[in-house]
Amino acid sequence: MSVRATLGGIFASAAILGIGWQFGSAAAHTFAAQAAIPATSTTSTGTPSAASPTSSASPVPSSSPSPSAAAPNPSSGTFAGAVQSTRYGNVQVEIVVANGKITDVKALHLTDQGGRSVQISNRAAPTLRSEVISSQSAQVDSVSGATYTSDAYLSSVQSAIDKAGL
Repeated sequence: MSVRATLGGIFASAAILGIGWQFGSAAAHTFAAQAAIPATSTTSTGTPSAASPTSSASPVPSSSPSPSAAAPNPSSGTFAGAVQSTRYGNVQVEIVVANGKITDVKALHLTDQGGRSVQISNRAAPTLRSEVISSQSAQVDSVSGATYTSDAYLSSVQSAIDKAGL
C-alpha cells in the first residue's frame, strides 16, 4: 500500500511540475509577443476611425439636412482590426466594407503557437467569417473548442467595425 501511495505522489508531483512548466513557458511567449507588437494598429485605416466619431457626432446637432446625415453612414473600404494577443499567439483580422455593409472578413494573422492551435484556428476562422458577414456584427457565438481564437477574432472584428464607423 505504501509503495502505491509513494508512486502516486511521485506521478502527481511530476504532473504538477509539467503543467506549471507549460503555463510558465506559454506566459513567457505571450509576454514576449506583446512586447514586440505595438499596442495599436498603424494602418491607413486609422484615420477614418478618428473621422467617423466626428462625422457621426456632427449630424446630430445639424439633423435637419437628411442627405448630409445619410452620407457619412455608408462607409466603404478595408479596415484592419487591432491585434489581439492570446496564449496561443496573436490574432488580427480586417473587414471589407461596401456601402456600409461588411462584405468580407480576412484573417491577417491567426494563432500560431503549436500545431494544434493552428488546426483549431484554421477550423474556426471560416465559421466565424461567415457568421460575422451574415450578422453584420461581431456579436456572434464562439466556435466550440476554439474559445481563445474566437474571442480574439471577434474582438479584432469589433475593432475594425469601430474604425469603419458601422
